Amino acid sequence: MRKILSILVLSICCLQVQAQKKERVKQVAIPKEDVSDQLLSKVKFRSIGPYRGGRSAAVAGSYKNRTTFYFGATGGGVWKTTDGGSNWKNISDKYFGGTIGSVAVAPSDESVVYVGEGENTMRGNVAEGLGGVWRSADAGRTWKNIGLNDGRHIIRLIVHPRDPNTVWAAVMGHLFGPNEERGVYKTTDGGKTWKRTLYINNQTGASDLVMEPGNPDVFYAGMWRVIRTPHSMESGGEGSGLYKSTDGGETWEPLINKKGMPKGLWGIVGVAVAPSNPEKVYAIIENANR
Repeated sequence: MRKILSILVLSICCLQVQAQKKERVKQVAIPKEDVSDQLLSKVKFRSIGPYRGGRSAAVAGSYKNRTTFYFGATGGGVWKTTDGGSNWKNISDKYFGGTIGSVAVAPSDESVVYVGEGENTMRGNVAEGLGGVWRSADAGRTWKNIGLNDGRHIIRLIVHPRDPNTVWAAVMGHLFGPNEERGVYKTTDGGKTWKRTLYINNQTGASDLVMEPGNPDVFYAGMWRVIRTPHSMESGGEGSGLYKSTDGGETWEPLINKKGMPKGLWGIVGVAVAPSNPEKVYAIIENANR
């Protein structure tokens, strides 16, 4: 008898719990058609940032199509537009990312694109690259790594005007310590092998590299001794200078002692050649005597 009473009490309790659950559901339930009206009618999409897209100093464009451009972002990989910048698509994410210091399109074959990792502006919060140089043979759809991985900052890439496999690279190297993979490099086989043609010492890298317009025999290179620490930057010293090559970057002549050059300690060097008159060469030189 006691067992039967226990079963009856348990059954009654279960029925009461179920009834309470149904009542709670009934009280809070909102018809599906009312959800949109009550909760979503006043909701609108709005931009919530981030409002700053970061910085980029690595850009290149098509020589034939005025609406096709590439840019490399600091921390964002490589992007491409084919409509003059109205829309951009990231083209590196499946292969590499991070900070980009240089982008170059081959003038003689625009399906060939080269990209160098590592920021080209040596700021206080500078971002290094660990992937060296990348090459695409299909205008950015796929990529292959072609070396110089320890260069950390590939700040300039120049492609031969008539040969897409010949490339010159300006490499800064490590900023926070000495290393050997720095200076000016050249490849004639699309990056399968690289030859270092300008090297000063293990603390001096290439701060700039330009080709005389239309003449792949003549190059100018700025070299810069620079050391960063977590709290400072030491700019200038032995090795900083301006150099010229007249044999396609194979050998280099220092111009630091030429007439008109500043005396004393040199720092970072930038250089440009006037397209209308290659005899006109401009250099911006950090110097202790201005």
